[in-house]
Amino acid sequence: MLSILASETAVHHTELPIPAFFYGVIGMAVFLALAGVTWSYRNVANRHEHKTSSQQAHH
Repeated sequence: MLSILASETAVHHTELPIPAFFYGVIGMAVFLALAGVTWSYRNVANRHEHKTSSQQAHH
């Protein structure tokens, strides 16, 4: 009886499509790509001089 219950509770593992290490590599690549997009928007406000010069006069 116990052997029947033990055989029914056996866990069937599913293989990953790629090695686990590459999930971290893919995640890091995604975050680096998003950081690159964020970094590309630096100093965008300073490109529009006509807007910043009038605001500095008020302050």
